[in-house]
Amino acid sequence: MKSFAALTALTGLIAPAAATIYYAGVAESGGEFGVWSATSTVGAGLPGKFGVDYQFISTSAVDTHVDQNKVNLFRVAFLLERMCPLATGLGATFDETHFAHYQDSINYITETKGAYAILDPHNYMRYNNPSQQPMSGSVIGNTSDVTAATTAQFGAFWGELARRFSNNSRVIFGLMNEPHDMPSSLLLANLQAAVTAIRAANASNLIIAPGNSWTGGHSWTQGGAEASSLWLNKLVDPINNTAIDIHEYLDSDFSGTHQACTSDPATNLANATAWLKANNYKAFITEFGASNATGCSTMLSSMIDYMAANDEYIGWTAWAAGPFWGTASPCCTDSKNWGSLEPGSKAADGGPGMYDTVWVPTIQPKVPKLLQWTGAASVHGGNLTAKA
Repeated sequence: MKSFAALTALTGLIAPAAATIYYAGVAESGGEFGVWSATSTVGAGLPGKFGVDYQFISTSAVDTHVDQNKVNLFRVAFLLERMCPLATGLGATFDETHFAHYQDSINYITETKGAYAILDPHNYMRYNNPSQQPMSGSVIGNTSDVTAATTAQFGAFWGELARRFSNNSRVIFGLMNEPHDMPSSLLLANLQAAVTAIRAANASNLIIAPGNSWTGGHSWTQGGAEASSLWLNKLVDPINNTAIDIHEYLDSDFSGTHQACTSDPATNLANATAWLKANNYKAFITEFGASNATGCSTMLSSMIDYMAANDEYIGWTAWAAGPFWGTASPCCTDSKNWGSLEPGSKAADGGPGMYDTVWVPTIQPKVPKLLQWTGAASVHGGNLTAKA
């Protein structure tokens, strides 16, 4: 293992002046499946059966995205309650069988395919009851809730996960999916505990940290004293290899549930972009998407162009692919079954799914021809080359 001093030198590189997307790809949703309970039954679907109730990736779909679509980034969701079972609690004790399945998926992406992977605990900064995500479960670090996992436990979890991936510099640590409805001071405390534990584990991997309020770009400076813009700049990384994790959808309430695209991304990201620039941060937009409704293609294209034109943005993953979506849609269809971004996806009527109606005509042409294919993931990016 490299010395921490050598790892620290990684972040001493000079960032290029030109706007550049280094990492582009798709979010893989499926590792968080199989726990929904209409009766809010705590523990429903846990641990679940791998390959039956949930699955992280399809290797053949990853092959298509890398070999044909030339993308180099996958965000891979998992559940904390499966990685750290309720019987032992959140922390450094893992279900080793579950971890092995997850590690196999990450290794396939990073080692077999030579791409980059974001680890995505898809828990909304909650733990112990995913039965009605995103609203169920105790907020991590909430000292007034005796059932809540502690901030220290969250740090211990990330320290252990970081230790296990510290020798794979293609792995990016996404600290948490979409924290919401919690004090921003507590969010910062949890994120800081994670960053401190990661660096204490001698891991120099790129970290991406979310804001509050579902980490929405449009709301980054909103919320008065709770605004993400007033808190995330207080996060300390001793090697300065942390970027910001932003989500942004194009429908009326920014939820990614509606067909119509009505929220202009350039307008709604302007304040977040200005904040990134003022605070010298880079960002990934790890969830965004749109339907194939009239006008969405133009707006979705404009959003990807916006990221490419502003050097505060270095990477993105579209929402979402995954092997268990079937005809269901992860984004933007008013609950109509139009399929997903998974290659081969079909709509409920047997017609083409959103891979063919959204990814191929709209997102695929915007995948940069040159991306980073070698070297460690970093806020400064790396050498850009075309995928053979």
